[in-house]
Amino acid sequence: MRIVLFCENKYAVAILHPIHEYAYSKGTHKILWYVHAPKFPEFPLKDEVEYTTSIQEVYDFSPEAIFVPGNIVPYYLPGVKIQVFHGYAGEKKGHFIIRHYFDTYFTQGPFFTKRFKELAEKHKNFEVVETGWPKQDWIKKHLHDFDNEKKALLQKHGKSSIVLYAPTFSPKLTSLNSIKEALVQLVHSEDIILMMKFHPLTAKEWVEEYKQLAATEKNILWVDDFSVTKYQLMADLMISDTSSTVYEFLLLNKPVVTLKSASKHICWSNIQEPQELHKAYTEAISDKEAIARRRWIIENYDPYLDGKVAERMLSAAEDYIKRYGVPTERKVNLWRKYTSIKTFGRIKRK
Repeated sequence: MRIVLFCENKYAVAILHPIHEYAYSKGTHKILWYVHAPKFPEFPLKDEVEYTTSIQEVYDFSPEAIFVPGNIVPYYLPGVKIQVFHGYAGEKKGHFIIRHYFDTYFTQGPFFTKRFKELAEKHKNFEVVETGWPKQDWIKKHLHDFDNEKKALLQKHGKSSIVLYAPTFSPKLTSLNSIKEALVQLVHSEDIILMMKFHPLTAKEWVEEYKQLAATEKNILWVDDFSVTKYQLMADLMISDTSSTVYEFLLLNKPVVTLKSASKHICWSNIQEPQELHKAYTEAISDKEAIARRRWIIENYDPYLDGKVAERMLSAAEDYIKRYGVPTERKVNLWRKYTSIKTFGRIKRK
């Protein structure tokens, strides 16, 4: 099978990489990464995989399956177009909007599957298959890879635990504009290191302000890898807001504190004012009842933590092609066609 891994944004790399690893291990698939150049100063896998920044080259590759962790994929590309999602934040605006670019949706767990199957019944132009989320395969494989790095970091700073601050970039949902002072107070009063990892789309002014904070506080560290997952594995508790990283962290069975989360299914400590942060932190680290609440998240948001998500995804893609063949393009309205062309450009058809 000819596979395209479609990266419009930087966060897509960590999501799609497990699919690449599994497909490559089979030795029977051809794999091409598409990297949307305007959003990638540098592709982190440029020396490891075959990739292109040309949508024409993607078309000429004639893919049979395109895996997309974003909202849009050019309608004119051949191949079954598969939505694999960029996270678990179902409460975010647009998560359940059907934009009609996708032939099938590979959902993370029952919470998402139920809603998308209802939408599939309504629109009748896509399928839904529950597979789990591919990033969980990487987590399963690398769960303890950073234990020694964590131990060394704690010894260096003379601290006992690591807290990760990972806010969303959305201006309406982010905690960046109100939580800074509370974070500093927490670091000064508790035996912790605070790591800050921001979403790639975070506004530059917030990035610069918090980088400056890290430069002036010895126990606050700015980290800037393309993926947050490493720091989730190292951290003992996470502070956030309405970010899909909350659910990723809960799936590790670790405590979370959020500020003004918009989630409809809050199974963690959520505060309404920044000054409540310290109390929430001390309570969250010893809350035994929170384990049961996190179990609900695991069972409903993503119970597929077995390291076989990519395997299920490729099998489901192959099954779709066996039943329907390889689509030549996706039927969309004029507005969707215009959006595709405006975002990714035109191609010369064969």
